[in-house]
Amino acid sequence: MSADTPPDAAPDLAEVRARIDGIDRTIQELIAERARFARQVGLAKGPLAAAVDYYRPEREAQVLRMVVDRNQGPLGDEVLVHLFREIMSACLAQQEPLKIGFLGPEGTFSQQAVLKHFGRSAHGMPMASIEEVFQEVENGNADFGVVPVENSGQGTIQVTLDLFLTSGLKICGEVELRVHQFLLSRSGRIEDIERIYSHPQSFAQTQGWLRGNLPQVEKIPVSSNAEGARRARNADDAAAIAGEAAGHVYGLRKVITGPIEDDKDNTTRFLVIGRQLFPPSGHDRTSVLVFIKDQPGALFNVLSPFARHGISMNRIESRPSHQAKWEYAFFIDLAGHVDDAPMQHALAELEAHAAQIKVLGSYPVAVP
Repeated sequence: MSADTPPDAAPDLAEVRARIDGIDRTIQELIAERARFARQVGLAKGPLAAAVDYYRPEREAQVLRMVVDRNQGPLGDEVLVHLFREIMSACLAQQEPLKIGFLGPEGTFSQQAVLKHFGRSAHGMPMASIEEVFQEVENGNADFGVVPVENSGQGTIQVTLDLFLTSGLKICGEVELRVHQFLLSRSGRIEDIERIYSHPQSFAQTQGWLRGNLPQVEKIPVSSNAEGARRARNADDAAAIAGEAAGHVYGLRKVITGPIEDDKDNTTRFLVIGRQLFPPSGHDRTSVLVFIKDQPGALFNVLSPFARHGISMNRIESRPSHQAKWEYAFFIDLAGHVDDAPMQHALAELEAHAAQIKVLGSYPVAVP
């Protein structure tokens, strides 16, 4: 629009489109320039072995937080974070795509968490179980893994916590994913449904809706929502509770209804697991595993050092230690990085009261 155009005049469509085309060219040129500088960063680091050697989650978190801080609209923070995540993902993949293990098959919420955190230029590797995700990362066949750890309404994914009892892997990041559950079928008719396939967590997240709408239908638990969609596609009297992505992958394009989760803020937290700790990003969380001694006041002795050093505790969960009968380990999420002086002092004090302390990871707090 020219400077002489009156402010209340309708814009000239051709002129507006020409301006947009010019902006697009500038954006494309800047993205190409960014990719060239990203390649120079790789060269500056020297001859490294693989893409995982170039990946720095603390740096990505800092970049994305700056995107949010600069944002003045009209696009929302989540939209801009997604755009910049994809740009960074594509720039990193110039070296070699990251290999990311997740609970498969294609179409699971775990895959959505991979895409949200690593972008579409990463290479997703679907696994049959959470245990297999851990194994593939431990063996070096996957650079990182993404595993669910808790749901806002249903609580902890216990198998994930139990694997940390014996695994040497580290937590390198976290992803928070809003989870929407849909009732999907081949026919699209609710009156046809005689059985529903889904993951037990999804049945738990939709139990109120199911009780009120399909109380007599058989509920068949399967290993993942995507597996439920894969099975339901073969019969008109079957349905699946899953995300829309699973419906697209397995041909269940008829959404009977949804979202049907009982908690409208239904969110699942995922952990990114890898083989090393990373430096602070400036807004971090530390997860520790504490094996307690069997003595009076044991839990108080575990928690009090963090209180004395001003460290906020975000979460605590107990699990059997699997080392001796009636002995427990505590999973604790703390605000801050393990390299911070207060955290170092608190952990040093804790050593006098704990049978064993295992730092599972210090990692950036999830970006929206």
